[in-house]
Amino acid sequence: GKRKIHYLFEDGKEMAEEYDIKTGQLISRKWREKNTLGGTGKWQVEVGEPTSPFLGALESELITESSSNPIFMRKDTLSSFQWRIRNLPYPKEVYSVSVEEEQRCCVIRTTNKKYYKKFSIPDLDRYHLPLDAAALSFTHANNTLIITYQKPKEILAAEEQVQKELKKIKAANSGDGDCKTQ
Repeated sequence: GKRKIHYLFEDGKEMAEEYDIKTGQLISRKWREKNTLGGTGKWQVEVGEPTSPFLGALESELITESSSNPIFMRKDTLSSFQWRIRNLPYPKEVYSVSVEEEQRCCVIRTTNKKYYKKFSIPDLDRYHLPLDAAALSFTHANNTLIITYQKPKEILAAEEQVQKELKKIKAANSGDGDCKTQ
């Protein structure tokens, strides 16, 4: 049910995206670039679930962060960018979400000084579009703060063009999905 697209750029960066085949919605986007020694670096998740620290058995450590810490992730819809921050138990009145135009980022604050977060919108930076405070909204439900930023028409048009191009591409492994091992 997913289509995975892998991009290699001339500057050495890589991007991997996963789309839902039925809806065409972006499920995840990860970036990776070469490190200083020329080897491949770790994947940086831009959209989708952050990678769990428990998955890497070789990288397991004795001290891990609490499971009750806030978890910040981005999950886009077709018409908006959306961020979800789990494990935030305070009522909606405590939160303030604003736009810092000079620093090109959004800021989340709480009146009780228990949570503060700055985050940028890389899609707007890539298209050199200004941040619009009117496009930003938020809600709170089930210990999760949901921040929504309506996509500008330029990005909606670009995404529509990408979807048209992706439909033209034939899958590399369009067979039955056998995994060949040695």
